[in-house]
Amino acid sequence: MAFENILSETNEGIGIITINRPAKLNALNRATILELSEAFTALDKDEHTKVIIVTGTGEKAFVAGADIAEFSEFSEEEGEQLAAIGQQLLFDLVENLGTPVIAAVNGFALGGGLELAMAAHFRVASENAKMGLPEVSLGVIPGYGGTQRLPQLVGKGRAMEMIMTAGMVTAQEALTFGLVNHVVPQPELIDFCKGIAARIMKNSPVAISKAIKAINASYTKDGYEVEIKSFGEAFGTEDFKEGTTAFLEKRKAAFPGK
Repeated sequence: MAFENILSETNEGIGIITINRPAKLNALNRATILELSEAFTALDKDEHTKVIIVTGTGEKAFVAGADIAEFSEFSEEEGEQLAAIGQQLLFDLVENLGTPVIAAVNGFALGGGLELAMAAHFRVASENAKMGLPEVSLGVIPGYGGTQRLPQLVGKGRAMEMIMTAGMVTAQEALTFGLVNHVVPQPELIDFCKGIAARIMKNSPVAISKAIKAINASYTKDGYEVEIKSFGEAFGTEDFKEGTTAFLEKRKAAFPGK
Protein backbone atom coordinates (compact mmCIF):
# COMPACT_ATOMS: atom_id res chain seq x y z
CA MET A 1 0.00 0.00 0.00
CA ALA A 2 1.48 3.36 -1.08
CA PHE A 3 1.15 6.39 1.21
CA GLU A 4 2.00 10.06 0.78
CA ASN A 5 2.51 11.12 4.39
CA ILE A 6 3.62 7.95 6.19
CA LEU A 7 5.82 4.90 5.73
CA SER A 8 4.71 1.39 6.69
CA GLU A 9 6.81 -1.76 6.73
CA THR A 10 6.83 -5.17 8.39
CA ASN A 11 9.84 -7.30 9.24
CA GLU A 12 9.99 -10.45 11.36
CA GLY A 13 6.56 -9.87 12.82
CA ILE A 14 7.09 -6.21 13.74
CA GLY A 15 5.24 -3.51 11.83
CA ILE A 16 6.75 -0.02 11.86
CA ILE A 17 4.62 3.00 10.93
CA THR A 18 6.57 6.24 10.48
CA ILE A 19 4.90 9.63 10.13
CA ASN A 20 6.87 11.17 7.27
CA ARG A 21 6.24 14.92 7.02
CA PRO A 22 9.63 16.30 8.10
CA ALA A 23 9.01 19.76 6.62
CA LYS A 24 6.00 20.08 8.95
CA LEU A 25 7.70 18.33 11.90
CA ASN A 26 5.37 15.41 11.16
CA ALA A 27 2.28 17.46 12.08
CA LEU A 28 -1.03 15.67 11.73
CA ASN A 29 -3.46 16.80 9.08
CA ARG A 30 -6.63 15.03 8.00
CA ALA A 31 -4.89 13.21 5.16
CA THR A 32 -2.21 11.87 7.50
CA ILE A 33 -4.81 10.75 10.05
CA LEU A 34 -6.63 8.85 7.30
CA GLU A 35 -3.42 7.20 6.10
CA LEU A 36 -2.48 6.23 9.66
CA SER A 37 -5.92 4.71 10.14
CA GLU A 38 -5.51 2.65 6.98
CA ALA A 39 -1.98 1.52 7.93
CA PHE A 40 -2.93 0.47 11.47
CA THR A 41 -5.99 -1.39 10.19
CA ALA A 42 -3.98 -3.21 7.52
CA LEU A 43 -1.25 -4.28 9.96
CA ASP A 44 -3.81 -5.39 12.53
CA LYS A 45 -5.43 -7.62 9.90
CA ASP A 46 -2.07 -9.08 8.83
CA GLU A 47 -1.65 -12.35 10.72
CA HIS A 48 2.14 -12.07 10.39
CA THR A 49 2.26 -8.73 12.26
CA LYS A 50 2.41 -9.32 16.01
CA VAL A 51 3.46 -5.87 17.31
CA ILE A 52 3.29 -2.38 15.80
CA ILE A 53 5.74 0.47 16.50
CA VAL A 54 4.70 4.01 15.56
CA THR A 55 7.30 6.78 15.32
CA GLY A 56 8.21 9.92 13.38
CA THR A 57 10.79 10.69 10.72
CA GLY A 58 14.02 12.36 11.83
CA GLU A 59 15.41 13.30 15.22
CA LYS A 60 13.34 16.40 15.99
CA ALA A 61 9.72 15.32 16.18
CA PHE A 62 7.45 12.38 16.75
CA VAL A 63 4.48 14.57 15.86
CA ALA A 64 4.70 18.29 16.64
CA GLY A 65 0.95 18.81 16.87
CA ALA A 66 -1.84 19.27 14.39
CA ASP A 67 -1.73 21.30 11.19
CA ILE A 68 -3.25 24.53 12.58
CA ALA A 69 -3.77 26.14 9.20
CA GLU A 70 -6.14 23.35 8.24
CA PHE A 71 -8.77 24.16 10.86
CA SER A 72 -8.20 27.78 11.92
CA GLU A 73 -11.39 28.92 10.15
CA PHE A 74 -13.63 26.04 11.28
CA SER A 75 -17.07 26.64 12.80
CA GLU A 76 -18.22 25.02 16.07
CA GLU A 77 -19.91 22.22 14.13
CA GLU A 78 -16.85 21.63 11.97
CA GLY A 79 -14.62 21.59 15.05
CA GLU A 80 -16.80 19.01 16.77
CA GLN A 81 -16.81 16.86 13.63
CA LEU A 82 -13.02 17.18 13.37
CA ALA A 83 -12.60 15.74 16.87
CA ALA A 84 -15.27 13.06 16.52
CA ILE A 85 -14.04 11.79 13.15
CA GLY A 86 -10.37 11.93 14.18
CA GLN A 87 -11.01 9.99 17.37
CA GLN A 88 -13.00 7.35 15.55
CA LEU A 89 -10.61 7.00 12.62
CA LEU A 90 -7.34 6.92 14.53
CA PHE A 91 -7.07 7.53 18.26
CA ASP A 92 -9.81 5.19 19.50
CA LEU A 93 -8.80 2.72 16.79
CA VAL A 94 -5.21 2.58 18.04
CA GLU A 95 -6.20 2.30 21.70
CA ASN A 96 -8.53 -0.62 21.01
CA LEU A 97 -6.40 -2.39 18.42
CA GLY A 98 -5.94 -6.09 19.16
CA THR A 99 -2.29 -5.87 18.04
CA PRO A 100 -0.01 -4.22 20.65
CA VAL A 101 1.10 -0.71 19.69
CA ILE A 102 4.29 0.87 21.04
CA ALA A 103 4.85 4.61 20.51
CA ALA A 104 8.54 5.34 19.92
CA VAL A 105 8.59 9.04 20.80
CA ASN A 106 11.66 10.34 19.00
CA GLY A 107 11.33 14.08 19.67
CA PHE A 108 8.54 16.62 20.16
CA ALA A 109 5.15 15.03 20.86
CA LEU A 110 2.79 17.95 21.16
CA GLY A 111 -0.98 18.26 20.92
CA GLY A 112 -2.28 15.59 18.57
CA GLY A 113 1.17 14.02 18.61
CA LEU A 114 1.06 13.37 22.35
CA GLU A 115 -2.56 12.25 21.96
CA LEU A 116 -1.45 9.69 19.38
CA ALA A 117 1.35 8.49 21.65
CA MET A 118 -1.09 8.20 24.57
CA ALA A 119 -3.51 6.18 22.43
CA ALA A 120 -0.74 3.60 21.94
CA HIS A 121 -0.62 0.84 24.53
CA PHE A 122 2.59 2.23 26.00
CA ARG A 123 5.38 4.65 25.17
CA VAL A 124 9.18 4.69 24.97
CA ALA A 125 10.89 8.09 24.60
CA SER A 126 14.28 9.20 23.37
CA GLU A 127 16.29 11.39 25.75
CA ASN A 128 15.61 14.52 23.68
CA ALA A 129 11.83 14.04 23.60
CA LYS A 130 9.51 16.75 24.94
CA MET A 131 5.79 16.31 25.43
CA GLY A 132 2.84 18.59 26.02
CA LEU A 133 -0.71 19.62 25.19
CA PRO A 134 -0.49 23.31 24.19
CA GLU A 135 -4.05 23.65 22.85
CA VAL A 136 -5.26 26.24 25.38
CA SER A 137 -2.59 28.61 24.02
CA LEU A 138 -4.64 28.54 20.80
CA GLY A 139 -7.98 29.07 22.51
CA VAL A 140 -9.07 25.45 22.17
CA ILE A 141 -8.74 22.24 24.20
CA PRO A 142 -7.20 18.86 23.37
CA GLY A 143 -9.70 17.19 21.06
CA TYR A 144 -8.23 13.78 20.28
CA GLY A 145 -8.59 12.21 23.72
CA GLY A 146 -6.00 14.27 25.57
CA THR A 147 -8.26 15.39 28.41
CA GLN A 148 -9.13 11.75 29.07
CA ARG A 149 -5.93 9.76 28.51
CA LEU A 150 -3.50 12.19 30.17
CA PRO A 151 -5.22 12.00 33.61
CA GLN A 152 -5.39 8.22 33.26
CA LEU A 153 -1.62 8.10 32.83
CA VAL A 154 -0.27 10.88 35.06
CA GLY A 155 -3.12 11.63 37.48
CA LYS A 156 -5.64 14.44 37.59
CA GLY A 157 -3.44 17.07 39.21
CA ARG A 158 -0.49 16.75 36.83
CA ALA A 159 -2.85 16.57 33.85
CA MET A 160 -4.62 19.75 34.97
CA GLU A 161 -1.28 21.55 35.31
CA MET A 162 0.08 20.34 31.96
CA ILE A 163 -3.09 21.27 30.09
CA MET A 164 -3.70 24.62 31.79
CA THR A 165 -0.09 25.84 31.50
CA ALA A 166 0.25 24.51 27.91
CA GLY A 167 3.79 23.63 28.93
CA MET A 168 6.13 20.84 27.88
CA VAL A 169 7.73 18.17 30.02
CA THR A 170 11.08 16.52 29.34
CA ALA A 171 11.51 12.83 28.70
CA GLN A 172 12.82 12.30 32.24
CA GLU A 173 9.86 14.19 33.73
CA ALA A 174 7.52 12.11 31.58
CA LEU A 175 9.18 8.96 32.94
CA THR A 176 8.73 10.18 36.53
CA PHE A 177 5.08 11.03 35.85
CA GLY A 178 4.35 7.63 34.29
CA LEU A 179 3.64 9.14 30.89
CA VAL A 180 6.35 6.96 29.30
CA ASN A 181 7.67 3.55 30.34
CA HIS A 182 11.31 4.00 29.35
CA VAL A 183 13.78 6.71 28.22
CA VAL A 184 16.71 5.70 26.02
CA PRO A 185 19.34 7.44 23.86
CA GLN A 186 17.83 8.36 20.52
CA PRO A 187 20.07 6.09 18.40
CA GLU A 188 18.85 3.13 20.48
CA LEU A 189 15.13 3.97 20.44
CA ILE A 190 13.81 1.72 17.68
CA ASP A 191 16.03 -1.22 18.61
CA PHE A 192 14.92 -0.90 22.23
CA CYS A 193 11.26 -0.98 21.13
CA LYS A 194 12.00 -3.98 18.92
CA GLY A 195 13.47 -5.72 21.96
CA ILE A 196 10.24 -5.23 23.90
CA ALA A 197 8.28 -6.35 20.85
CA ALA A 198 10.31 -9.56 20.70
CA ARG A 199 9.39 -10.32 24.32
CA ILE A 200 5.72 -9.63 23.58
CA MET A 201 5.80 -11.96 20.56
CA LYS A 202 6.77 -14.91 22.76
CA ASN A 203 3.30 -14.81 24.29
CA SER A 204 -0.18 -15.71 23.07
CA PRO A 205 -1.49 -13.09 20.61
CA VAL A 206 -5.06 -14.13 21.42
CA ALA A 207 -4.49 -13.64 25.15
CA ILE A 208 -2.75 -10.30 24.56
CA SER A 209 -5.66 -9.05 22.45
CA LYS A 210 -8.11 -10.04 25.17
CA ALA A 211 -5.94 -8.41 27.83
CA ILE A 212 -5.96 -5.13 25.89
CA LYS A 213 -9.74 -5.30 25.64
CA ALA A 214 -10.12 -6.07 29.35
CA ILE A 215 -7.79 -3.27 30.49
CA ASN A 216 -9.53 -0.70 28.25
CA ALA A 217 -12.93 -1.80 29.56
CA SER A 218 -12.18 -0.08 32.87
CA TYR A 219 -12.56 3.35 31.23
CA THR A 220 -15.89 4.79 30.08
CA LYS A 221 -16.55 6.77 26.90
CA ASP A 222 -18.63 9.56 28.48
CA GLY A 223 -15.59 11.78 29.00
CA TYR A 224 -14.59 11.54 25.36
CA GLU A 225 -18.06 12.71 24.32
CA VAL A 226 -17.78 15.73 26.60
CA GLU A 227 -14.33 16.49 25.18
CA ILE A 228 -15.60 16.34 21.59
CA LYS A 229 -18.49 18.71 22.34
CA SER A 230 -16.31 21.15 24.29
CA PHE A 231 -13.65 21.07 21.57
CA GLY A 232 -16.28 22.04 18.99
CA GLU A 233 -17.69 24.83 21.17
CA ALA A 234 -14.23 26.38 21.44
CA PHE A 235 -14.28 27.04 17.69
CA GLY A 236 -17.06 29.60 18.23
CA THR A 237 -15.04 31.73 20.64
CA GLU A 238 -13.08 34.92 20.02
CA ASP A 239 -10.19 33.38 21.95
CA PHE A 240 -9.91 30.58 19.38
CA LYS A 241 -9.86 33.06 16.49
CA GLU A 242 -7.18 35.12 18.21
CA GLY A 243 -5.13 32.09 19.26
CA THR A 244 -4.99 30.47 15.85
CA THR A 245 -4.46 33.78 14.04
CA ALA A 246 -1.58 34.67 16.36
CA PHE A 247 -0.03 31.24 15.81
CA LEU A 248 -0.20 31.54 12.03
CA GLU A 249 1.11 35.14 12.18
CA LYS A 250 3.92 34.00 14.52
CA ARG A 251 3.06 36.45 17.29
CA LYS A 252 1.93 36.22 20.91
CA ALA A 253 -1.80 35.87 21.36
CA ALA A 254 -3.79 38.57 23.16
CA PHE A 255 -6.85 36.66 24.31
CA PRO A 256 -10.03 38.74 24.80
CA GLY A 257 -11.49 36.12 27.12
CA LYS A 258 -14.65 35.68 25.06
